[in-house]
Amino acid sequence: MSFRRILKYGIGGSAILGTGLSMHANDYDLNSVGIVRLARAGMTVFDIATTYKANLYSGTWPDKKASEYLKLKSETHRLAAEKLLELCRTNRGVYIKVGQHIGALEYLLPAEYVTTMKVLHSNAPQNPVEDLYRVIRQDLRIEPSELFESFDPEPLGTASLAQVHRATLKDGREVAVKVQHPYVKGNSIVDIKTMEVLVKLVAWTFPDFKFQWLVDESKRNLPVELDFAHEGRNAEKVREMFRHYRWLKIPGVIWEYTTSRVLMMEYTKGGQVNDIEYIQRERLDPYDIANKIGQLYSNMIFVNGFVHSDPHPGNILVRKAEGNGGTEIVLLDHGLYAELTEKFRYNYSQLWLSILRVDQPAMKRYAHALGVEGSMWGLFACMVTGRPWNSVIHGVDKVKQDDEEKEMMQKEGKLVLPHISDVLEKVDRQMLLVLKTNDLIRGIETTLRTQNRMTAFFVMSKCCVKSIGAQEYLTAPSTWSKLAICLREQWSILKLNLYYLYRGIVSLHLLSTLKMIL
Repeated sequence: MSFRRILKYGIGGSAILGTGLSMHANDYDLNSVGIVRLARAGMTVFDIATTYKANLYSGTWPDKKASEYLKLKSETHRLAAEKLLELCRTNRGVYIKVGQHIGALEYLLPAEYVTTMKVLHSNAPQNPVEDLYRVIRQDLRIEPSELFESFDPEPLGTASLAQVHRATLKDGREVAVKVQHPYVKGNSIVDIKTMEVLVKLVAWTFPDFKFQWLVDESKRNLPVELDFAHEGRNAEKVREMFRHYRWLKIPGVIWEYTTSRVLMMEYTKGGQVNDIEYIQRERLDPYDIANKIGQLYSNMIFVNGFVHSDPHPGNILVRKAEGNGGTEIVLLDHGLYAELTEKFRYNYSQLWLSILRVDQPAMKRYAHALGVEGSMWGLFACMVTGRPWNSVIHGVDKVKQDDEEKEMMQKEGKLVLPHISDVLEKVDRQMLLVLKTNDLIRGIETTLRTQNRMTAFFVMSKCCVKSIGAQEYLTAPSTWSKLAICLREQWSILKLNLYYLYRGIVSLHLLSTLKMIL
């Protein structure tokens, strides 16, 4: 028998054997077999590439700013996004995670993709309860009927990697049980590799398509997100870090029933932060909600450097506090945190202060320190603030946001999309999760209609000043230098207090400004 024939039969036999073993490992679920998922992804990407080629690249468009071209481009984006959504829904797991990431990048990606993918935040496909019971049996080595007095088959939420159910333990404790989808971990490596190959192929065909950064982020973050015990440790760490915020609630972890694929936490009631009906019914103050979320995230990003990086509305609940009737914020899903270095926080704080001062040379300097080279610093300032350049140069804390500005931002975004991709390819990797977090928080503020409040800039400015002071204090050469840094920091905060007090008087919001400062 020739070597070629041996090789041919060897490869064929290995493929059949590998497929059979994969089928057996995944309980004969065809959708979980790597070659099936790979083929489906490949066909979808080929279909999308063909659509773009036929609509936008087959002929020459003399004016790519013409309304006919822009309309066709928008329709092509929408068709492609719908095909991608269908792939995410069918392949599930990692594909939904990437789809959710796309749905969070408002202003950074075409609006058609963001709008289409946003449905995955609250409407991800779910698995039958028996699949979850199988994971519980395997990991906890106990029958669900022996563990739970009751288990609600309707999930509280379904995400890319898991779904959460309300249950009652035999001892009467009400719990939220997060169970990983059975085949996610097994498919994750193949899925990421598939995406990497397909993204490179598409980038080779269409040079403007630069999304390797998205694959790199998924590849880095996914192993961490698949470890639910790590998520439990994150929850405990952030609860301890912000224990002085009496209005912040982090559900407690029940460790005896927690593994890498099962996370059990105390059940906590509340309404989603974007549920306006619930907020009005409970008589909660949207400004109080936005201020507390802003305070929490400003401290996470600029001061602590430990940032909850998935603040979509399903992960933030609000409720009326017992006793004082104030607002409590419940923070869920602690699987993904960005850990920011001191150097990054220093440069990012300086960048934000330069934006608020409209100091263009400083914007350029600190954008460069964060990895953004050449003339892209202005675009980067727009990406960080989520505001058009006209608002940046007139002061983002002075120019009010409205629907007209949002429409302008989306139009400008379409024109500079290739440059946005360039920035995302080159910027400090820590910045990617921060940009995603910023966009999600801005989305919440827009829903609450609180995006024009002064409090956001006041709290953020103070956190930036503290972050810069802390980093300079650590590197100060002498005791006198450290004293000078402390005095300079207090002087900066005093000036901020006086400035926003003046703004409060001018805008006839003195009472709310005093409450903010005090």
